[in-house]
Amino acid sequence: MPGTNLRRWAWIHKWSSLICTVFMLLLCLTGLPLIFHHEIGHLLGTEIEAPEMPADTLHISMDRVMEIAIAQHPDKVGMFASQEEDDERVWYVTLSDTPTSETGMKQVAVDARTGDVLGQPQLDNGFMYIMFSLHLNLFAGLAGMLFLGFMGMLLIVAIISGIVLYGPFMKKLEFGTVRADKSTRLKWLDLHNLLGIVTLAWLLVVGATGVINTWADLVIKYWQMDQMAEMVAPYKGQPPLEKLGSLQKAVDAAIALEPEMKMGFIAFPGTTFSSPHHYGVFMRGTEPLTSRLFKPVLVDASTGEVTDSRTLPWYATALLISQPLHFGDYGGRPMQIMWAILDILSIIVLGSGLYLWIVRRKTSEARLAKLIQAHQT
Repeated sequence: MPGTNLRRWAWIHKWSSLICTVFMLLLCLTGLPLIFHHEIGHLLGTEIEAPEMPADTLHISMDRVMEIAIAQHPDKVGMFASQEEDDERVWYVTLSDTPTSETGMKQVAVDARTGDVLGQPQLDNGFMYIMFSLHLNLFAGLAGMLFLGFMGMLLIVAIISGIVLYGPFMKKLEFGTVRADKSTRLKWLDLHNLLGIVTLAWLLVVGATGVINTWADLVIKYWQMDQMAEMVAPYKGQPPLEKLGSLQKAVDAAIALEPEMKMGFIAFPGTTFSSPHHYGVFMRGTEPLTSRLFKPVLVDASTGEVTDSRTLPWYATALLISQPLHFGDYGGRPMQIMWAILDILSIIVLGSGLYLWIVRRKTSEARLAKLIQAHQT
């Protein structure tokens, strides 16, 4: 590679890395506990534990689940009802002052078999809430998400420029060489290069999927204007419902339409994922990949009849696929451990890059000071 091109790529790698490194370190540090959020929840006692019962124990109706949840907060209304992907024993019912509220939300965990209230998870405090909020948007809402998305794009630029530079800088050394007998700076430079190339694919995947995830709010808004608007067009101009019909009837209608799928979550009328006249029943697949993909079924909230259902468009599907790839939560414990190891190695890569820049800057300043002193004398 000509020297001019090499210097350009080095400049791109240097500044793209420097600008994003601190924020990428923050994301790696906060992302590490998020990989094990269920396990940490168990240790902290914040995870909901459902009692063991025979697998064929009957479930209570969804109408009864909602009655029990709302009884805990009579001044609030339903927003969402959801279950964990691999646990149908508990319904997590999210309540708020209005269907569009962004604050003051409460969540009630109801045993789907007995109707017992198993707990009320805290949605806006605790260690995992702080970690998730920092990782998601730096406590800055959409602006924070988009900012982190830009930092993620700089990370991708830094990785690509690092690939370009790796060959010319390492052509005289065997792969994996760490010159332990040389200066501290050279040892860290070799380690930085080695770990950087080892974690290359993972960093690209996590960086790219992280960028996609920062667009989640924009993707959802576009889906609302695009697909959702078409699905609810026949109800445009109709007065809001004074009373909601049976939720269980709506769920039964959705299951009858998609008998090969499982329940994912339910959005109540007026929320982001429904209309003022519909229950949004989101079904999910049963295979490892399709279990992360939802299919919305809109059910008239007064009659309990399905009015529309369609597969999510490509942009929403890309978002849903990117989420498990980003957090590594689709392959069980082995995948979690691998993701954690790669996360730690990435922290070392980012930290060593910052260290090398600081050391090089101090060395340059020392040389400049010596030149100035020599010139003065």
